[in-house]
Amino acid sequence: MEYEIKYRPSFSILEVRLGAGEQITAEAGAMVYMSDGVSVKTRTRSGGLFQKVKVSILGGESFFVNDFFADRPSKIGLAAPPVGDVERLEVRPGHGFVVQSSGYIASTSDVVLDTEWQGFGKGIFGTSLFMLKANGAGDLFVNAFGAMDKHTLGPGEKLTVDNYHLVAFTEGCSYPVHKFGSLKSTILGGEGLVTEVVGPGDVFVQTKNVSEFVRWLAPHLPREKAESRGPAINVGGFRVGPG
Repeated sequence: MEYEIKYRPSFSILEVRLGAGEQITAEAGAMVYMSDGVSVKTRTRSGGLFQKVKVSILGGESFFVNDFFADRPSKIGLAAPPVGDVERLEVRPGHGFVVQSSGYIASTSDVVLDTEWQGFGKGIFGTSLFMLKANGAGDLFVNAFGAMDKHTLGPGEKLTVDNYHLVAFTEGCSYPVHKFGSLKSTILGGEGLVTEVVGPGDVFVQTKNVSEFVRWLAPHLPREKAESRGPAINVGGFRVGPG
C-alpha cells in the first residue's frame, strides 16, 4: 500500500493508493473521495462487544468503521474534521501508541485499537477521560488541529504538554496528569491540566488548541434574537429551535 499526505500542514488530506486485494480501515465519515474499483463495508469495530463500546463511547470514536477494499489498483482520499496536519505512525509489536481521542483517521488491518484510562482529574476541565491505544503491526494515521510537532525523548527525559495540544506518544512512555500550577492559575490562567510525558519515546503535539479557538471565535459569531427564529418545537422527544 502506498500513501501521500497532500496539502500539509494546514489542509492535509490522506490519499491511499491500494493495489488489487489491499484494504484500509477508516473512521466513519473520513472518506472524501474514492476511485472505481473500491468497495466499502461498514462494520462495528474489531474485538468483543465490551472493547467496541469502550473505543466508541470512552475513546470518542464512532462505534462503526468502514473497510475499503480494492479489486484493482485504486485510490481513496481520507480527511478529518479539524483543519490541520495528518501524520503516519508505524505500529509494530512492542511499539504501540497512545492517541488522543478523536485523533484517529485510519489504519491498516493489523492495527488494533483499545482505550487507555486517563483518570478522573482530566475530565474536570473538559478534556477526555480516555485516550486510544493502538497495538499490533501496520500503519496508523492520526490528525492534528494545526501542524504536527514531534519531540523525541531520551530515557527519563520529560516534556510537559497542555492536554488540548497532545496528539500521541509512544506507548512505553509514562504520562502522569497534573494541574497547571496552583488551582487559582489552573482556573484563571487559561490553562487546564497538563500531561508530563516521560521518555524514552516520541511525543506528537498539535500547534493549535481547539478549546482556545472556540473561545476566540465565539465573540465574532453573529447573534440572532430568539424571537426572530420562531418558537421551538419538539421532534421525536427532542427540543429543536431557540430556548
